[in-house]
Amino acid sequence: MSAEVEFAPSGFSAAELPPRPAGNIAAAALRFGSLIAFAAILIIFSLIAPYFLSIGNIGNVLGQSAISGVLAIGLTIVLIAGGSNVVTGGIDLSLAANMGLSAAVYASLTQFGYGDATAVAAAILTGALIGTVNAIAVVYAGIVPLLATLAVMNVVAGLELVLTGNTVLPASTPFLSALSASDAFGIPVLAYVLLAFTAITTAIVQYTPLGLRLYAVGEFPDAARAAGLPLRRLLAGAFVASGVSGGIAGILWVSYLSGSTTGAGEMLLPVVVTALLGSVFSRRLVPTVTGTLLSALLVGFLVNGFQLLNISSTLVSGVQGVLILIVVSATTLLRRQEA
Repeated sequence: MSAEVEFAPSGFSAAELPPRPAGNIAAAALRFGSLIAFAAILIIFSLIAPYFLSIGNIGNVLGQSAISGVLAIGLTIVLIAGGSNVVTGGIDLSLAANMGLSAAVYASLTQFGYGDATAVAAAILTGALIGTVNAIAVVYAGIVPLLATLAVMNVVAGLELVLTGNTVLPASTPFLSALSASDAFGIPVLAYVLLAFTAITTAIVQYTPLGLRLYAVGEFPDAARAAGLPLRRLLAGAFVASGVSGGIAGILWVSYLSGSTTGAGEMLLPVVVTALLGSVFSRRLVPTVTGTLLSALLVGFLVNGFQLLNISSTLVSGVQGVLILIVVSATTLLRRQEA
């Protein structure tokens, strides 16, 4: 049973809800419009860019999207449990900085002679601790998530600069070499990591009772509270899970760059775009892990197409900003119509 189900507000059954043909038409237009846009991007770039749809290039896009995809999936968990309002609900702006600090911890430990197992555990623990700080600030201190995670982002970014001395920390281990390798078809190992991470997270979030509870808490907190669900514990767990995603992304970041380097904060906009855009690939315009994967691939193919055509990648930031405005505005209007 998928967690992407229809939740009825407290006091109403699904059969009693009045039909909203206009809202349904608008939602369908938004959802199918995103699929059409995705298909149009693939068709246009395949016609004007050589080898765009080759197996090697598709694998390359998956590999390049692995880091932002893992981060966006972590943010998606927070969006599901926290609700659609990114100011008072689900948002984690510290994820990119989390990745940077986790990567710095990993690289530092390898330079001190520690093995991959210790470095991996430390990076994931670093991410989990950052997620725990977010959870305490939001759930128990009652700070607005936007402000809490923004503050944590700045603190974490400062810690990374202190740890690295604002320099590159090279790292080379057998595990990192394996992660940065490609298979016989030229598909990066990072592509398989992204697909495996997505499959595992999807199984947990969208097909277990835990996932159903997260959706219930995010969409109908009053009904969830009346049903006896532990709202604070579930939301806190979502922030911790997001932090763990940041730690995992930090390991992938080290393998991709052969070390830890500053500039992880530049990943924040693509991650937010990917997570928010993912909702248009679901039936009910709600965040889903699979929708986030499709969103990551959409952005990845767009960036890749620009690169193949030698178009300045700085234009991608503008496109991403436009996508955020379109998706947030459209979904907000639809939710107002349904209210």
